[in-house]
Amino acid sequence: MPYEPALTPDQALDLLKEGNRRFLEDTSYEPAMDRMRRLEIAAAQRPFAAYLSCSDSRVPPELLFERGLGELFIIRNAGNTLCATALGSLEFAVAHLQVPLIVVMGHEACGALNAAVSLARGQASFSGNIAKVLQSLLPAVLETDPWADNIVDSAALSNVRRVVHELREEASPALLEPQQSGMLKVVGAFYHLDSGKVDFLEPDK
Repeated sequence: MPYEPALTPDQALDLLKEGNRRFLEDTSYEPAMDRMRRLEIAAAQRPFAAYLSCSDSRVPPELLFERGLGELFIIRNAGNTLCATALGSLEFAVAHLQVPLIVVMGHEACGALNAAVSLARGQASFSGNIAKVLQSLLPAVLETDPWADNIVDSAALSNVRRVVHELREEASPALLEPQQSGMLKVVGAFYHLDSGKVDFLEPDK
């Protein structure tokens, strides 16, 4: 099946930006979730963006962008890391659901990055699968300087940029070829917990 998304990458990004603007206005939002909408998407989904976001309960992408059922294909894990499951899910979204946009979003006061900072400073230790998650975040912490002020937010931004770079430059042909043809865009984003604002990082590069 040829890769033919319903929207261009820029159109999809504009929908997210507009949704976040509405979210900041604190107006009530009621996405279509009635029976007709459920029937409409029951046979197949056609999201307009794939989203790699942190599992933090304060960072729900559907609410931050005022989107409804079937509009966003969301992958969430602690620290929005690019694990095998996340990467495979993004490839599925592009190859089979034909999303034109991938967003990687970090956020303020990320608990996973805070734990990774404590690990890098030798102030805490973690066992089992938690340690595996934190290991994947350590490069972003070390790249930022684990003893710097406001290290958690700086490391979260660094982690977003690292994941975006990997998706843009080092991913499989399933992700690289649509980007090279202009049918897919990968952008980074950062969410501010107190204001509700989402900043998009270098959307045009």
